[in-house]
Amino acid sequence: MSQEPATDYVDGVVDVLTQVHTPAELEAKALAYRLRRIAHRLETDVKRELAPHGIELWALELLACLLRAPEHRLTASQLATAMQLTSGAVTNRVAKLEVKGWVVRDFTPHDRRSVTVALTPEGAERAYDVFAVKTEAELNLFASLSAEDQHRLNGYLRTVLLALGDRET
Repeated sequence: MSQEPATDYVDGVVDVLTQVHTPAELEAKALAYRLRRIAHRLETDVKRELAPHGIELWALELLACLLRAPEHRLTASQLATAMQLTSGAVTNRVAKLEVKGWVVRDFTPHDRRSVTVALTPEGAERAYDVFAVKTEAELNLFASLSAEDQHRLNGYLRTVLLALGDRET
């Protein structure tokens, strides 16, 4: 006896759309819906786990960008690109972290119009203190997939991102 596969919320959405979309369109829509729902769930779970530690996800991501950077510093423009934000959003976020003492801003020596953002030792310490919380939430979200399936899914998603021009800088 074969058992019917379990269905999720997206299956119900796709069922309603079968009369107006081709099978290829339905598959693309289902994938897009599932990716958005998983991304939303991941962000919600991580934010919930970080809240008791007094840090927001955006702040941890900005600190992590600086940790990965040479000499732990980037221009505001480089941060905007890395975090996929507008320059105004970066300015706002950096200002909030500067007040906490986690980053400092300085003018680029060769171009006074360009601002460099550097991680402080306090900012690095704060990030390292809570990285494990974020990692645990990520592990929990994908626990239903084997290591092999996670690796395969990562490969598929990398292929899509590369096709969209998302390259390492």
